[in-house]
Amino acid sequence: MATTRPQKPTQGDASPSSKADAKHTAASKDIWLAGLGAMAQAQAQARAQGSKAFEALVAEGLAFQKKSQTVAQEKIQEATAHFNQLTQNLGAGLVQPVGAKVDRLEHLFEDRVARALKSLGLPTAQEVAELQDRVAALEAALAKAKAKSPARKRATPAK
Repeated sequence: MATTRPQKPTQGDASPSSKADAKHTAASKDIWLAGLGAMAQAQAQARAQGSKAFEALVAEGLAFQKKSQTVAQEKIQEATAHFNQLTQNLGAGLVQPVGAKVDRLEHLFEDRVARALKSLGLPTAQEVAELQDRVAALEAALAKAKAKSPARKRATPAK
């Protein structure tokens, strides 16, 4: 099977329908080019307006950054001042209470140990000190009594 190729119209064969097709083709090409031109203008306007809008956003961003940095610096200064005040109060007010708490804890410990020793029947440190004082007083009284009494002679047994 042989395929036949459509023949190209020659210049002499220009029919009225082919002239109309050429006019439509030229008109559609013109419309196409007009659309491209409109699109180019729209892009140019968008670039011009876009760059202006971009520049405006950059300026607003700089202003916002400066404002937020200023606010942040103020907050940092407030926090620093508050922290310094707390540390001063801490240093001045808690040194004595910590010492008082240690003394209180020590006293509680001593009381509990004393109760435990008492429950075991062991004398307290105060009771031992009182007994030592009494023994010392008795030794002194005994020494005086020996000094006042005449010296006795002992009889030696004869051998």
